Amino acid sequence: MKLLDKYIARQFFSTYVFAGISFTALFLLVNLIENLGRYIDKGIRAEQIILYYWSLIPETVLLISPLSTLLASLYITGRMSGSSELPAMKAAGVGMHQLLKPFLAVALLISVFNILNAGWLYPKTSALKNRFETEHLDKTFENVSGSKNIHILESRNRILSIGALDPQKITGLNISIETFEGPVIASRIDAKKISYDQSIDRWILHETKTRIFSEKGVLYRENPGNDTLQLSLTASSLRDLGIQPDEMDIIQHYRYIGEKQEAGFSNLGRVIVKFHNKLALPLASLIIILIGVPLSSRKKRSGLALEFGISLFIGFTYLGVQRTLSTAGYRGLIDPAFAAWLPNLLFLVIGVVIYKTANK
Repeated sequence: MKLLDKYIARQFFSTYVFAGISFTALFLLVNLIENLGRYIDKGIRAEQIILYYWSLIPETVLLISPLSTLLASLYITGRMSGSSELPAMKAAGVGMHQLLKPFLAVALLISVFNILNAGWLYPKTSALKNRFETEHLDKTFENVSGSKNIHILESRNRILSIGALDPQKITGLNISIETFEGPVIASRIDAKKISYDQSIDRWILHETKTRIFSEKGVLYRENPGNDTLQLSLTASSLRDLGIQPDEMDIIQHYRYIGEKQEAGFSNLGRVIVKFHNKLALPLASLIIILIGVPLSSRKKRSGLALEFGISLFIGFTYLGVQRTLSTAGYRGLIDPAFAAWLPNLLFLVIGVVIYKTANK
């Protein structure tokens, strides 16, 4: 790396770190002020509050990283432009593509760090954060696939329907199990409850009603007691329905989606969007450089206030678009994976247009 590239990279990285620490502290402080009254009313201990805000840091760093990257790139480029450093570089034959190299190199390192954060560090702290918010802030979390009217393709020829599910206790209410022979239903079992007995490695059906369909008619059997049944669906798989996507590392998340899709679970839009966001959001810091550096490369008399305002506007616009499209992906209005990546694609197009305009 050339001496000039090292100079720019060092200035950009130090500004990014300062902006990141400042934004993180600001976000946490606003959250603390907003909830301080509730903490006092509920008598929450100081160490619990400190641990909670410690657990918020990885998520906050991930969210504000594009904002910090944009502010740092705007500030450094604007400062070099205002002090005539940038015009001197251009006079020496340094083009926009060369100017971008140190910024992109540092942004790539930032993106790699954020992928590690989103994929492994953030999930480890999410369980603590979610537990605190559930116990003390009365926040509720929707089960990954819902808790009512769940339909699972339990095997190739068997459909398991659960009226209401309690993943923690590994129990379900209002059960029906339909077995097919080709397109024709062969049997149906209805039960008031299903639970798992670990000692015998079997599912227990409570108060069953069984119908066996054949050419001769319907054979009906009712058992007021319990029946045992072996299913390909495991107890851990059913229990995992209660885990939040944010609490899974990226490898677990990928396997989880594959297992649930193979088992026939529906309504996985939220899980899929969350998985792709663990890759798309970290890469936003790399894409945002194409906007920040060319936008601030022209010499102007504006100070830090304008750079800060532009950063806030573009950064929060990105986060707003990302949140809106994620919600559309949750609800199945657009493809979940596409919903996660679309904000990056839109801002990449904007960045390329700004780059080409500034490069002329």
